[in-house]
Amino acid sequence: MTAPTRTLPDLAAVQRRTVRTLVIAQAVGAIGITIGIATASLLARDLSGSESLAGLAQTFQVLGAAVAAYLLARLMARRGRRVGLGAGYLIGAAGALLAVLAGVLDSMLVLLVGAVLLGATTAANSGARYAATDLAEDAHKGRALSTVVWATTIGAVAGPNLTGPSGAFAEAVGIPELTGPFALGSIGMLAAALVVWVLLRPDPLLLAREAAGVAPEPPPGTAWSRAVAAARVQPVLAFAVLGMACAHAAMVGVMVMSPLHMEHGHAELRVIGLVISLHVLGMFAFSPLVGMLADRTGRATVLVEGAVLLLAAMLLCAAAPEGSSWQMFAGLFLLGLGWSFATVAASTLIAQHAPLDARTDVQGAADLVMGLTAAGAGGLAGVIVGVWGYPELAVCSIGLVALVAVAGLGARATTRMAV
Repeated sequence: MTAPTRTLPDLAAVQRRTVRTLVIAQAVGAIGITIGIATASLLARDLSGSESLAGLAQTFQVLGAAVAAYLLARLMARRGRRVGLGAGYLIGAAGALLAVLAGVLDSMLVLLVGAVLLGATTAANSGARYAATDLAEDAHKGRALSTVVWATTIGAVAGPNLTGPSGAFAEAVGIPELTGPFALGSIGMLAAALVVWVLLRPDPLLLAREAAGVAPEPPPGTAWSRAVAAARVQPVLAFAVLGMACAHAAMVGVMVMSPLHMEHGHAELRVIGLVISLHVLGMFAFSPLVGMLADRTGRATVLVEGAVLLLAAMLLCAAAPEGSSWQMFAGLFLLGLGWSFATVAASTLIAQHAPLDARTDVQGAADLVMGLTAAGAGGLAGVIVGVWGYPELAVCSIGLVALVAVAGLGARATTRMAV
């Protein structure tokens, strides 16, 4: 006798529950990942004694996110989104606590190790946007993905604004002032892990595979080989990865050195935190509108529009004097908004065209490439600023922006040929 076929739950209902759960997790987890942005470069400078090394903490975090994205994708391919996302948040919390320990011990090495582990939370946040599309219809994938990206606004905008209060918290518990944001951030990451573990049931990826009749185990070969094979069949995936990676690299390279440029002009820590909050607002707050625009007008077109916004951001940042200025406020906001356009569009292209049996492989490889590119940009940013200056960094980043435009045009041509 054959075993009875399991009755699947209502996929639409599970999709709504999945999005709600991911929204909650993103909201609290984003506090953990963004609260230290405004102080990471300052802490690295103090521990290393060199402004040229100030960007290393963010660079190592981005590098850690790249590696974690690939490893967590492999875990999700076998165990589902719930296990992979929960693991990412827990590892990130451990990294935040190591950053606190680094300040106490006055150790740059410990800070860099903590930054690498902290990148796992960034990888989990990135994975959550893909999880929102597992059960979504193709016509609504952009909206589903961007809704989860938008949820990051709640914690991401609040996070940098907690920079000031976190200093008082640090003083109260007897740790260095610049480590306070990391101490509070670890609490947000632990809360996100708990939300995912308890509420992300049934697992959207495993359910999508079951509904489509796809084997629960990934096909033979390595995750990287399966991703490359998928890109050969669907060249639009390669253009999407290029656009997403270059947009992220351009954003990270300029953003990580902005607090240092402002401090050179004696801007207060509170003002630096406000600028970073505005930047993060641009990154996440308008993503639902970006997602709907991508669904209606085309994801490749929105990718090109993201390049235009990033170009405007670079020109404003290049013109920004040291300290607090309207050019810095406007430039960092547009930097975040351009990143939103490019990332939502490229991520939706990947979610739409990646085959189900290699979905996490493609997504993990895409985030790995994105992270490695951004890590390289973050590392070079400190050198460029140290040798030439912050305006020159913004001008150099225009080259990356040009590649975003090329990727968008290539993706549009590829998808039109496939029709």
